[in-house]
Amino acid sequence: MLGSVATPTNGAVPGGDEVPGGEEAPSRRVLPTDPAVQVQRGDEPASAPWLTSRHIVLINPNTSAATTAMMTAIAQRALGGGAPVRGVTVDRGPGMLTDPAALRAAAPEVLTAGLRATARGDCAALLVGAFGDPGLAELRAATDVPVVGLGEAALGEAAAHGTPFGVATTTPLLAGAIAARVAALGLADRYTGLRLTTDAPERLSADPESLLDQLEHAVRACVERDGARAVVIGGGPLGEAAEALRVRCAVRIVAPIPAACRALTRLLRR
Repeated sequence: MLGSVATPTNGAVPGGDEVPGGEEAPSRRVLPTDPAVQVQRGDEPASAPWLTSRHIVLINPNTSAATTAMMTAIAQRALGGGAPVRGVTVDRGPGMLTDPAALRAAAPEVLTAGLRATARGDCAALLVGAFGDPGLAELRAATDVPVVGLGEAALGEAAAHGTPFGVATTTPLLAGAIAARVAALGLADRYTGLRLTTDAPERLSADPESLLDQLEHAVRACVERDGARAVVIGGGPLGEAAEALRVRCAVRIVAPIPAACRALTRLLRR
């Protein structure tokens, strides 16, 4: 059975931050959705041709170098060749952020990494590469470059134009943190709830096909049980899986890394 945790609106489930995603997408599977919301401005690729001499720095709040490389590659594709992306891995912490304590502990590490990156003088902007946005507020207060978090960007994009949206992800212990983030962003009235994979994130990280299958079931639950018309894949390290699910699912899938790149592009164009 698909895991679930009750929420005030629909009894859906929790989300999380750390699991490398899947590879090639199998044949497309159709989910019910409103065709009017499948293609929106949020699905357009980001483009930043004016940033050729300065870097976007993506900070991975966990200590997995492989996850840093994967997220950096996705951000580079999303931003295009005009905006070089440099990935940075925090010095200390867990290899996966799966509970609130890990998110809290990551915040000062993200701040340290961000300050070090901006001190080099070639940093145009910072991306915080975890769905829980650890250290985001601290970096904004301490630096003068644009700073974007994956969770803030993806949730805001999913909820645009009043769209009902849900979150599909892997870590049950972060259910409360995700719900609190949605509320803090003022999006609770459009939020249909969280749906989770069945297996533990540590197991799914070693089995990309199972990860994709279980995330797809979670997406289906968001749509069929909760009424979501957009679904956020809740985790930066779920980046490859999120890209594959855009092909497998007919509902609008919001992948956090490209969403953050689009938000960053809008900031840099101002």
